[in-house]
Amino acid sequence: MQAPQHRPYNVLFLCTGNSARSIIAEAVLNRAGQDKFRTFSAGSQPKGEVHPYTLDLLRKLHFDVKDLRSKSWLEFSQPDSPKLDFVFTVCDNAAGEACPYWPGQPMTAHWGVPDPAAATGTEAEIRFAFADTLRMLANRINIFVSLPFEKLDRLSLQAQLEAIGKTKDAKAPASAAE
Repeated sequence: MQAPQHRPYNVLFLCTGNSARSIIAEAVLNRAGQDKFRTFSAGSQPKGEVHPYTLDLLRKLHFDVKDLRSKSWLEFSQPDSPKLDFVFTVCDNAAGEACPYWPGQPMTAHWGVPDPAAATGTEAEIRFAFADTLRMLANRINIFVSLPFEKLDRLSLQAQLEAIGKTKDAKAPASAAE
């Protein structure tokens, strides 16, 4: 069975609160994937608003934030919802968070990163956590968009998606050189 062949691919990033990580991933893939992907985000227990530091960081980096909002994954389980090709969970299992599970036929992978909204410390340290989350997700998303989708069968693509989620930089802080 070949990987999905149509364009654009519909991608959903899932997290618990849909206020930081999944929103950041949505914005990054919308920019990096442009015509190749349509990107969405949602949460199993959405906060109802995007974290202000998320919006502040994305605006400072010139991301389009006008359509970003915290919403339930139920919006994507309706009969008239976009047919999803990929669903990625970005919650952090190591922190004991319950990651949502997506039933159905899309290709799925877990790309867990720490929750910047749970960061503590000074304002600078908390804002650094948001920037580091963006860095980790952007690294993974850039690998994802560069995959040769048309040359990979479904099994090979699934292996690539899982490998992306295991990249070593996910838990390492950004160095001063970055």
